[in-house]
Amino acid sequence: MVPPAGLRATARIHAVADGRGGTALPLLAGEGPLALRRTRSDSAARAGVVLVGAMSAPLGGDHLTVEATAGPGANLALSSAAATLALPGRSGRPARYDVHLTLEDEASVRWLPEPLVSVRGSDLRVRTRVRLAPTARLVLREEQVLGRTGEAPGLLHSRLTVHRGGRPLLDQELACGPGAPGGWDGPAGLAGHRALGQLLVVDPAFAGAPPAAAVLGEFAAVTPLAGPAVLVTALAPDALRVRELLDAACRTYGR
Repeated sequence: MVPPAGLRATARIHAVADGRGGTALPLLAGEGPLALRRTRSDSAARAGVVLVGAMSAPLGGDHLTVEATAGPGANLALSSAAATLALPGRSGRPARYDVHLTLEDEASVRWLPEPLVSVRGSDLRVRTRVRLAPTARLVLREEQVLGRTGEAPGLLHSRLTVHRGGRPLLDQELACGPGAPGGWDGPAGLAGHRALGQLLVVDPAFAGAPPAAAVLGEFAAVTPLAGPAVLVTALAPDALRVRELLDAACRTYGR
């Protein structure tokens, strides 16, 4: 018997400067579990969009994609309404969740979704690709929780690649859970923690005043990148503590 095919769904967002100091959304289209809603923003210049899960996804075999483009001078804030649960499916195949962000000249994008929870028995491959013009600004947060309370995690592969002006800025990959390379949970990996996250800020202003390397507590660090960017990584026993660490870093570097 042929296993059932997974769900395919794409959410598409296009933001443009409206010529009056604000940002318009000529394209805001979601499919299946990826529903999009425009929201109020904390800035008159910024357009806010929230991703609302309209059904349980991703299940094994599903392929979800979020594509967002910010045109010249556009200012866009993207978030999600709730955590994303990676769930096992009947097909036995891994699920995929792709995010593609494109920032053109003088554009600004904040991608601050809620955590991804790797549920026991799931297998999820997450791929985030970002392309920025040299004058664009990005604030990007990723958080992963390995298993629900008292639960073992599923298998999670996550990769983040960022190109600025056509040149690589960051290429980072993470694998956790049953079937991941050995040592992922050891002292050189997650050291027994079940929540992790990172905050990436790319800002042309850093070219003149780059952030310094720093330690934020026992399991969080600030790493300047070879470009006008800084990466903050954090480990914690739970998602709440990871969020506290990354929120503090965002107030410092991502305002």
